[in-house]
Amino acid sequence: MPASLLPYHDTKPVGAADFYFAINATFRFILKRFGKQGLRQYWRDLGSQYFAPVSVIWKTRGLPGVAAYWNAFFAAEPGAAAKVALRRDSVVVEVKTCPAIRHLRKHRRKIVPCFCQQCFFVNEAIAAPAGLTVRVQGGNGRCRQTFLPRNPAIPNQKISAIREAAC
Repeated sequence: MPASLLPYHDTKPVGAADFYFAINATFRFILKRFGKQGLRQYWRDLGSQYFAPVSVIWKTRGLPGVAAYWNAFFAAEPGAAAKVALRRDSVVVEVKTCPAIRHLRKHRRKIVPCFCQQCFFVNEAIAAPAGLTVRVQGGNGRCRQTFLPRNPAIPNQKISAIREAAC
């Protein structure tokens, strides 16, 4: 996969799993200091600012760009097991093994319970400027993320559809 699909540039074909420790600790710190709304805003800012180049790719390339990004993403994530399906009107990402949850559990780290909500808040912030939206079901190490063209008829994401992460 072309490195340009990812917003970061790394010379390694696969990332370092210990980064998940930093993510979990960062989420815990923000949650404790700024509350759930502060953490959600952090995730939105991450999606709209850091991942802005991804949003441009999605806007330019449409759903094929979304599928290509997720294939590149999961190829670079250590311990991931995911299937990306490009459909006529959506992209469905079936995460069989979330690499972050897997690594945190393997090392007996206490996972921030709302950890999996990041997948909605970050991805929705990436998707919106591209004219897309995302819906997430599952969580706690396995989920389905469906990327669709924005449409007011699509019901809002139910946060309760995203299971809390547990150790």
